[in-house]
Amino acid sequence: MAKNKPKKKRNPWIVIPLTIFIVLVLSIGSYVLSFYFKVKNTVDKEMNEPVESIDITQTKKKLANMKPLNILLLGIDAREGDKGRSDAMIILSLDPKNNRSQLISIPRDTRTTIVGKGIEDKINHAYAFGGADMSVATVEEMLGIELDYYVSMNMEGLKELVDELGNITVHNEIEWKDGKYHFTKGPLAMDGDMTMAYVRMRKQDPSGDFGRTKRQRQVIGAIIDRGASVGSIPKINRTMEILGTNVLTNMDFDDMKKLFNNYRKANNQVEEYMLQGSGQKIKGVYYLIVPDEEIEKVHKMITDYE
Repeated sequence: MAKNKPKKKRNPWIVIPLTIFIVLVLSIGSYVLSFYFKVKNTVDKEMNEPVESIDITQTKKKLANMKPLNILLLGIDAREGDKGRSDAMIILSLDPKNNRSQLISIPRDTRTTIVGKGIEDKINHAYAFGGADMSVATVEEMLGIELDYYVSMNMEGLKELVDELGNITVHNEIEWKDGKYHFTKGPLAMDGDMTMAYVRMRKQDPSGDFGRTKRQRQVIGAIIDRGASVGSIPKINRTMEILGTNVLTNMDFDDMKKLFNNYRKANNQVEEYMLQGSGQKIKGVYYLIVPDEEIEKVHKMITDYE
């Protein structure tokens, strides 16, 4: 497994699908007021889905006082007829007063106790068993932390977004072929179908899950960049519809505005890390076994922000 030292990043917001809404609205200028109520309605009535594992009343108090926040980001790989699993799990910790943030990726094969099921299994199965609520509870129990928000995005929605907005461009760091596409190093222009192949590849990436989650963040960033340059009303309306059917969160629109306005300076100092462990087969199934000392290390990394 590749070693993953903390790295500085320019902008942690590229990993938050909900930011697409805000970037689109703020980039349109004279159309802001026209779309304000449409976006608010989409967020509050289509995206908002509370979970029992998070006390949103306490979260709102922390948000109002600009306290550090922990947000669980879930990239859901759900095909037709399948509830899906969390293909990507990232904890985003924001510390607005010290202008810092961190991204901690949890490999999907991590073996842990699934809260609510009482079994040892891969952590990405928590979503399949009990949706975002069980994913939140399982992550909190495993790491001994408190999560304040979650944001889940169906990765299939990325394909629709890319096709609606037009091709996106990313900087590809490794070359590979998958039988249909040839992914060359350097700038890479992709349509929706090619984008899905780009974010799903794992076996040919020497960094495994870490490399895949990085590519997923690249794509979200490229979509935001592309969306910010689109000013036509039809495209924006359709983009909102796509996001409204693919993104769920326990945030409401007012929470999003406060988060964007008061926490964005947290991008001044950003670190990125992935939970470490060793691969092991148990009854023929591959798992990532994370030692107790690594769990304690990550626990402290997150609680230090609190």
